[in-house]
Amino acid sequence: MEDECTAICHYTPTVGWPTNVMQDAPPACVFSDRMINHFIRNTLLISSFVFLHSAFAAKPPNVLFIAVDDLRPEIGCYGAAHMKTPHLDALAAQGMVFERAYCQVAVCNPSRASLLSGTRPDTTGVLDNQHFMRPQMPDVISLPQHFKNHGYTSLSLGKIFHHSEREPGDDPQSWSEPAWYNGKPYRHWFTKESLDYVAKLKALPKDQQPKQLRAAPFEAADEPDDVYPDGQTAVKAIETLQRLKAEGKPFFLGVGFVKPHLPFTCPQKYWDMYPEGSIQLASNAQRPDDAPEPAFHTNYELGSYGTVPESGKIPDAMALKLIRGYRACVSFMDAQMGRVLTELDRLGLRENTIVVLWGDHGYHLGEHDCWAKVSLRDESSMVPLLVKVPGKKPAVCHSLVELIDLYPTLSNLCGLEVPARLQGRDLSTLFDDPTRSVRDAAFCVAPSSKGFLLREDRWAYLQYAEDASKGIELFDMEADPEQYTNLATRPEHQAEVERFQAKLAAKLAEIRTNDLK
Repeated sequence: MEDECTAICHYTPTVGWPTNVMQDAPPACVFSDRMINHFIRNTLLISSFVFLHSAFAAKPPNVLFIAVDDLRPEIGCYGAAHMKTPHLDALAAQGMVFERAYCQVAVCNPSRASLLSGTRPDTTGVLDNQHFMRPQMPDVISLPQHFKNHGYTSLSLGKIFHHSEREPGDDPQSWSEPAWYNGKPYRHWFTKESLDYVAKLKALPKDQQPKQLRAAPFEAADEPDDVYPDGQTAVKAIETLQRLKAEGKPFFLGVGFVKPHLPFTCPQKYWDMYPEGSIQLASNAQRPDDAPEPAFHTNYELGSYGTVPESGKIPDAMALKLIRGYRACVSFMDAQMGRVLTELDRLGLRENTIVVLWGDHGYHLGEHDCWAKVSLRDESSMVPLLVKVPGKKPAVCHSLVELIDLYPTLSNLCGLEVPARLQGRDLSTLFDDPTRSVRDAAFCVAPSSKGFLLREDRWAYLQYAEDASKGIELFDMEADPEQYTNLATRPEHQAEVERFQAKLAAKLAEIRTNDLK
């Protein structure tokens, strides 16, 4: 072997070198076929090792993109010690907890269209559940589509875009294969009481039937997890992760859980986590002082469920059961998400996967005499946002952030080009320095009330109609975090109101001065 190495060192190329370079070289030696083959084989082995090492080191991170419907940040990792959310809390302990994240509109479809397009509702034109992103923005490149265009396998399981049998709002261009919505059968109610209630509705004359044939908005049943839609989604997600692991390509996997969306139906064991005697009504159930009428609404979709008044006050006994059912469904969803994350770990994918969990908007459980979503108050507009980035230390970030910030952030974290048209901000620097702040105010709209929210560190400013003709609310969130006292009409706060009016006008002008439509 030593002789072969010496020969290699003394090898004189016969072509490709200028003669003047080689004229003083030692005498050339003649290579045997065995020596040449040995040299070539070892060179190729070394080159292959270097290539594979570089490819592994540069492998793009996967994205597990978990969406949760109607989840407000009342979970353990946000300080709600009464909530049983071990898997959410474990994810939070490993990643970044964004304590003050806001949606752009507190309605399912508009919120998701905004996040997934990276643009604000005024730009998407999606302001309700009957209009959808792609018809409004034919040329938009959605977040999952952006990843698909860069070589990722992009998949949707459950509810990522808003869709239902009546509202087919998914976006085929975003996915590498058709979206999977739910398993079969798709059911929410199982008890005899619930099924009998619906049967009675169906037996009514057509002109006496309600628009929606629904049982009560809550049910505890002795059924296994996997007969419910979210259980089916967890099973499908586990199967899909196994397939993606075998395929070996980078992936963007959207997994959408529907609970705790109404109806609050899940197995009895999750209800048992919240004993009936432990449930209390909201401490701030009354309307704030001097609040304008557009700040409130009827019971929204809650009124479409059996036994619920279409409008007016929810009876206390029903309110307590609704709160209990909501919490049970949060824990049920937490368990399904935990199954997916456990499989991610088992497959060895966690070390190269960014895990994102986000809620599309919050939810009122009787606060301020409101139920469900739609309002601009923190209960409705604030969302949980947890992000685990491989190699980044766990932290809590206090900066105000918005859901539209996810598009540029994930693009940057994965080494993809960040499209210039996006209206969100890149949060990636916060993973290295969570004490930084990326914005001085979060902005949210409420189309049904023509409302606007500017949420700063201290102040919450809510304006109804662009000219404020429908009313204004101003809350000092440090002194009055439950928003009892509207300061907007008090003389000593008029300068603050005027500052916010000017700030809102500038914000609307900024949003509407674009070439995105």
